[in-house]
Amino acid sequence: MALILDTGVVLAAINRGDPHHRACADLLTHVTESLILPAAVLSEVDYWIRKRMSVDNWRTLVEDIHAGAYVLEHTTEDDLLRTAELQEQYEDLDLGFVDAAVIALCERLGEPKVATVDRRHFSIVTPRHVRSLELLPVI
Repeated sequence: MALILDTGVVLAAINRGDPHHRACADLLTHVTESLILPAAVLSEVDYWIRKRMSVDNWRTLVEDIHAGAYVLEHTTEDDLLRTAELQEQYEDLDLGFVDAAVIALCERLGEPKVATVDRRHFSIVTPRHVRSLELLPVI
């Protein structure tokens, strides 16, 4: 089993000023499973780090990925197709590419949970493999 990470959890774990920092940092520090970082998440993480934090935070994250703290998982062609299906299915929700890609990855890997602070999208979307995703951390 592994834990798939969404953008907000990564950002909150890095940013001590984030209201979810403690919960997210504790989750990423104490989980015994592999931490899966979808490649699609990196664009958002980079954007928000550059907008709200220091580029040093980005460098530290990249070094952590390189050192094996996270498993970088790329979006496959099948994931991309599923992402578009989810975006169409949940058009009224305005489901973005990154969130849909995270859900598609959960489906492909058969993971029943996701680390996210985004309760709006992830609590509504119904993945193919489970009735609903378990959302961590509990906030």
